[in-house]
Amino acid sequence: MLKHTALFLGYELRRSAANPVWPLFGLLQPILYLLFFSPLVAGTVPGQSRAQALQEFAPGVMVMVALFGSLFVGFGVIAEIRSGTLERLAAGPVHRPAIILGRVGRDVIVLEIQLVLLLAVATLMGLRPDVPGLLLDLALMAVIGALASGISYAVALTVRQENAMSQILQFFALPLILFTGILLPMSLAPSWMRAVAEINPFYHTVEAGRALFRGDFSTAAVPLAFGLGAGLAVLTVAWAVRCLQRIAD
Repeated sequence: MLKHTALFLGYELRRSAANPVWPLFGLLQPILYLLFFSPLVAGTVPGQSRAQALQEFAPGVMVMVALFGSLFVGFGVIAEIRSGTLERLAAGPVHRPAIILGRVGRDVIVLEIQLVLLLAVATLMGLRPDVPGLLLDLALMAVIGALASGISYAVALTVRQENAMSQILQFFALPLILFTGILLPMSLAPSWMRAVAEINPFYHTVEAGRALFRGDFSTAAVPLAFGLGAGLAVLTVAWAVRCLQRIAD
């Protein structure tokens, strides 16, 4: 299966390299958040500099890129279902999990490239994170990207309609933004929102990222974010593989 996964990964990477515009275009909104929203975040704390605000705000933007960049990859699968391409692949002499794993691997690699470019912009704006913490946070974003990618493929293979998938993703988009503390720290939220955030795994991802940017490796949010993210990533990718098997059968 590793050989087939590598083959599909290479194929998907070549497809992405042939049309790099959309991954780069996907960075436009996060960069605008860095440019225009981080000064507002700095204004919420008296005496806080823009560099200090970036230290708190950039990890949340990274989670935003990991989530929303990977949650929309499934639209391409719907087009392949409609054309019959995916069914022919799944019915062929290949390991079916490799079809999904190759795509998820591609999504994670593209995500990491996007994050490096985003961090380059943030560095020019004054961001100075702890380097080991930054590298560990990039690893955490790979886990979250795989989780979001698995969800996207599973939903696409289940509903098989762009309109239905769009409605589902839009329904969850606002709660994900509000209850993860991406835009503003949850310490500014009312008590009931903080309680809801505690059961949201992506909230712990944002908190872990902020701790890692400070070089704080002892906070409980770090192992909690990795544990929850890895466990959910395995479940969602397995869900996507199962949906693909139902199509082939």
